[in-house]
Amino acid sequence: MTGERASELVRMARELGEGRVSARGLAQEALRRIDATQGTLNAFRWVRDGDALRDADEADRRLRAGERGTLLGVPLAVKDDMDVAGLPTAFGCPGDFPAKRTDSEAVRRLRAAGAVIVGKTNTPELGQWPVTEGPAFGVTRNPWNTARTPGGSSGGSAAAVAAGIVPAALGSDGAGSVRIPAAWTHLVGIKPQRGRISAWPEREAFRGLTCGGVLARTVTDAALLLAAVSGSHTGDLHRPAAVDLVAALARPPRRLRIALSLRPAFAAVHHRLHPEVRAATLRTARRLEALGHEVVAEEPRFGPVGLTFVPRSMSGVREWARRVPERRLLDGRTHLNARGGLLFGGAVLRAARAAEGPLRSRMGELFGRYDVLLTPTTAAPPLPVGALDGLSGRETNSVMITACPYAWPWNVLGWPAMNVPAGFTADGLPLGSQLLGPSDGEPLLVSLAAQLEDAERWFERRPEGIGNVDEAAA
Repeated sequence: MTGERASELVRMARELGEGRVSARGLAQEALRRIDATQGTLNAFRWVRDGDALRDADEADRRLRAGERGTLLGVPLAVKDDMDVAGLPTAFGCPGDFPAKRTDSEAVRRLRAAGAVIVGKTNTPELGQWPVTEGPAFGVTRNPWNTARTPGGSSGGSAAAVAAGIVPAALGSDGAGSVRIPAAWTHLVGIKPQRGRISAWPEREAFRGLTCGGVLARTVTDAALLLAAVSGSHTGDLHRPAAVDLVAALARPPRRLRIALSLRPAFAAVHHRLHPEVRAATLRTARRLEALGHEVVAEEPRFGPVGLTFVPRSMSGVREWARRVPERRLLDGRTHLNARGGLLFGGAVLRAARAAEGPLRSRMGELFGRYDVLLTPTTAAPPLPVGALDGLSGRETNSVMITACPYAWPWNVLGWPAMNVPAGFTADGLPLGSQLLGPSDGEPLLVSLAAQLEDAERWFERRPEGIGNVDEAAA
């Protein structure tokens, strides 16, 4: 299926099937790693401890009965905007949230595949910021440099995978919230087609901007996890036709035409691409050319995509903020965005949704001439911890847009996108490049990323010190 391509999931599944390790043993080790790093990295909001061990024992029973599966008995983590029965879903917010009685559809699929969920990872308040910090849980730090953020809003999941606590994790992406942390922690991160991962018990999340995604060290692990959790619930608003991600891993891409863009879509602040980010993206382009692909500088015609993002985003914040049990505890910027959701609701929101079709047609023209779009994932290296502390809403938006202007248009379009590691700054901070595809383009992106990974072998470099949990365990 995946040949000799690097995969922690395949390795674990093989060792479990051969009886060389047990699911309980893997779960115990993951829980030990959480405990060893929580005081510094702070990746987890909720840890399942006894429940994870009970799930591991059930996985061991299934293994003894002869059952096999890529995720059976493997410890994984999920972001704290997904429901796990028995735990709250606080979505980064402070307050006393009730425990959920049932799993979300994505988590249900994980459990059905036999995965052992060891905990729920930290996310900023309602996933609004590209840092993972807040009064509800403190500061989540980057395993590559603990003075830096792992990004957001799936920063806890990214930190947990980059540190080797778990081999892969689920996140969600509403404006780059999987791809930005993946870029800043040297991971593969996939935001799939809207609806590929069910949003249930929501019909859709944040007016269709947000969808589930995956983070892993390797393309194979990201694709295998995505394949396992993909699929629709009957209540989902978006139900794309299935794609075969596993086959894409084994299928080298044909010679592709790749558009290279360094200019982001319209933003209301001055744009500056960090020179080391620019150099990393150009190096990725040269590597793709060396692999036989044609790379051509081309700036997409984004159109008024930014004007359609804001009403949908703020409407989603308003909807979620109304569910919080103690709204007075929310960040002032959350209250501001929730008020914006009221201001930009109604006819403005309907117009924003109606604009999606024409925007897709406008951007679709690019994919009549090119197969893939290559851009930086972010405009800057990982931000320092505390970069957004004490800022007004306007100042926060300015910092966010300046650092992360490249990811969010694909949330408006609902098309697949992924981050691939692109190297490091001179002082060792991870950087990423973004591969963007058309509707249902995940197989092509996975195939191309796997080819690039075979050449780059980025998974061989791991963080030292606090992030190097594997060495610490040895």
